[in-house]
Parts: sequence; C-alpha cells; structure tokens
Amino acid sequence: MSAQEEDLAKSQSLLARSRVIFSSLKMALATFMSRILGLVREQVMAHMFGASGMTDAFLVAYRIPNLLRDLFAEGAFSAAFVPAFTEERLKGQAKAQSLLWALFIVLGLMTGLISALIYFFAPELIALFAPAFKADAEKLSQAVNLTRIMAPFLLLISLAALFMGSLNSLKVFFIPSFAPVCFNAIMILSMLVLPGILLASGYSSIYALGLGVLIGGAMQCLIQLPFLLSRGFGPSRPEKLWSESVKKVLRKLGPGLLGYASNQINVLVNTFLATSSGIGAVSWLSYAFRLFQFPVGILSVSLAGSNLVHFSDSWKDQKKDEALSYLQTSYHLSWLTIIPAMVILYVMAFETVHLIFERGRFGSYDTYMTALALKAYLLGLPFYGLYKIFVPVFYVLEKEKIPVIISIITIVLNIIFCLALVPKYGFRILALGTSVTMAVNVLLQSTLICRMLDLRFSFFINLKVMKILFAGLFCALCADWASKSWIHPVKGFWIECGG
Repeated sequence: MSAQEEDLAKSQSLLARSRVIFSSLKMALATFMSRILGLVREQVMAHMFGASGMTDAFLVAYRIPNLLRDLFAEGAFSAAFVPAFTEERLKGQAKAQSLLWALFIVLGLMTGLISALIYFFAPELIALFAPAFKADAEKLSQAVNLTRIMAPFLLLISLAALFMGSLNSLKVFFIPSFAPVCFNAIMILSMLVLPGILLASGYSSIYALGLGVLIGGAMQCLIQLPFLLSRGFGPSRPEKLWSESVKKVLRKLGPGLLGYASNQINVLVNTFLATSSGIGAVSWLSYAFRLFQFPVGILSVSLAGSNLVHFSDSWKDQKKDEALSYLQTSYHLSWLTIIPAMVILYVMAFETVHLIFERGRFGSYDTYMTALALKAYLLGLPFYGLYKIFVPVFYVLEKEKIPVIISIITIVLNIIFCLALVPKYGFRILALGTSVTMAVNVLLQSTLICRMLDLRFSFFINLKVMKILFAGLFCALCADWASKSWIHPVKGFWIECGG
C-alpha cells in the first residue's frame, strides 16, 4: 500500500469514527433519558407490586406483544426497511415518500390483524406461554385480560418503528430515540394515578400497567410525526401500494424475523420454564433483564442504529472500504463501552439491585435472587452488543437467511441447555442459557462475515480488543475494591473504610 493509499485509509477511518460517534451519541443521550425513566418505572412497579403473582401475570402478558415489538422496533423491520428506504431516497424524495406510506398501510394491516388474533386467542396464548397459571384461576384471568388490553400495542409500536427507521435514514437520530421517554413517562403516571381509580371501579390495580402500555405506545408513535412532516415526508398517496420496493422489504422481513428472534424466543422459553420454578421467578428474571438491558439500550442499540445507516449508505454507494471502516469502528466502540458496564454491574450486582429495587414489597430475598440472575445475564452482555451490530450487516448484504439458520441452531441449543440444567440448578440457568447461546450466535456470525467480506479474523480479534479486555480486568479490580470499601448492603453507600 502506497503512502497516499495509507493516508486515504486513515482519513476514511477517522471520518467513519467521527460520524458513528456523533450519531451514536445523539441516540445514546435520548436513550439514556429513556432508560433512566425506565428504571424509575421499574422502581415504581417493584414498590407497588413487588415480585408477586400479579406482577408475574403482567410480565407474561406483556411479553407476548413485546416479543413482536422487539423484532419490529429494534430488529428485523429496521434492518429490512432502512437499506430499501436509502435506495429509494437516492432515486428521489418522492420515491422514498411513496415507499414510507405504502408500508404504513401494509404494515398497519399486518400488525392490526396480528393484534386482533392476540386479543381473541389470549387464553390460548397464556396457556401456551405460562401453563403453570392454570393452577391459579385469578392469575390466569388477570394475564388474559392484560393480554387483551395490550394487544393493540403491537400495531402502534410497529408504526413507531417505521417512523423511526425513516427519520434515522434522514440522519435524524435524537427524536426517534427520545420517543420511548414518552412511553416510560406515561407508564409511571399510569401506575401513580390509575390504581386507585381502578380499585374504586371494582377492577384489579394491575390493569393500570396494561393501560399505561397502550397509551404509551400511541404517544411513542405520534410524537415522531411532526418531524417527518417538517422534512417533507408527510402522509401521501403511494404511487403503488404493492410495489416492488414494498415486496423487497417484506421478503427480507419474513425470514428475517426468525433471524432476529433467537434472543426473544429464548426469553419466551425462559418464561415458560420460569413459571414452573416457583412464585417470583418470572419477576426476578424480568427485573434482572431490565438492568441487563440498560447498557444494551443506551450503548449497543445506539451503535447498531448508527452503524446500520452509515454502513448501508456506503455499501449501497459501492464504497466498500468506507463501509468496512464504519463496521470496524462500531465493533471497537461496542467493546470499549460495554466492557466497563459489564464488569461494574457484575461486581456490584447485589448493591445495584438493592439500590434500585429494594423497597416496598420488594424485599432482601428478592434482591438476592434478582442479583443472581443479573450476573448470569451479564456474562453475555458483550456478545449481545455485537449481535445488535452484526445482524443488520447481513441485511445490507442481502444475506438475511444466514441469521435465520444461526438462530435456529442457538434456539435449539438454549432449549437443550435449560431443560438439562434447570431442574438441578434452578432459574439462574435460564439467564445463563441466554448468555451462552448469544456467545455462540456471535461467534458464528463473525466467522461468516469474515468469509463474505474477505476479511482476516484480525479484523475482529486484534490488539485494540486485547487492550480493552485488559482495561476491563483493571476496572473490575477497582470496582471490587470500591464496593468493599465504600458500600454496605445495610448501612448504605459511602461508608468509612473498615466501618
């Protein structure tokens, strides 16, 4: 490589790094606000409902539409839509606008139908995902009613994902990431205001959570509309409803749902097995998963969303070197941000759960059990971050069937792992199974990406990553020293050393 080529490669790398960092920071800032409110939401829920049978009923009911929400909002739909929207935008704004509102109609009809099916078949779905609820008629009834209340959430959040993908493609990152702030704020208000009204009307207070989900989903969709209007992408009649571009998105979306679904399906498997692991197991896993998702939502999702837009733009414009610079920058940033978060949370798992959740009906035993689950989840945190970055790459390369095959392998592995070990080691294995299968998933994906893009494995395993891992070990030692010196689970924080 000549000196001129080296200078060009360095300039491309610096440009890629600056663009990814800047757009990721905007998304991370908005997501940070959302996650803080999300933690407040979980605190309020833990205080008011604890790890009770009512909470288990809500979490099982919420998991059904939320499974599909994760696929559409943060997964297969965004990965399938953004490259197609980018391609149409390069042809002209009218083409991209037509695709947007054609998909608004098609996606609305699809998810509306699925929402209706969820409503009418709620008893069967609860029996499928939580068979242990059959032994408790009240819990079963609450779970069914909550499922029906939240059924339209899928429709609302899918349209919100469509608007988010459009705005991200237009390089608008902050507002779509800020929309979940409205969702969490409404959830908190619902828990504070609605329980008394519901009880006075003869209904269970737990329904306040279901109503909060429904109203919050509507607001998350509506808040993005003004920003589409301001950029000239307001509602319009599509040139052709069933166009080739719409078909292309749906063709990618169909098999791609399974490609993105391994983690969500593993969560459903965990829910199925946890309902038979005693009262509270579903809630402990859920509270732990919420804490686990905190760094994922702020860091990994932001990096993945930024990488998808920039990598897609460069690849569609046939700038392979620039696209690879974006991918490697996102990869290194994922390690750099996730490793410190993982080691600090792992070392201080019990203290973190105690600080955030232990109050009201959430006692010390709940803290202990939730922290055990959190530690098991955290072992897979770095791989979860890379998974968010890698899967969209296959969509841009139009190789979306590869994540499907890998997902099938990891789903089967998780089921075998959990069924074999849960009876002996308890519900913690359910969290560990998620971590193990995610590590296998990422290892297979990275190997195939190297082959497809003709990369050496040093593209992923290199000196930068080794330095980050070494720094992570040092960070863990510092966190352990700090927790033993300044934190006491009963006396609180900032105790005197040896006190």
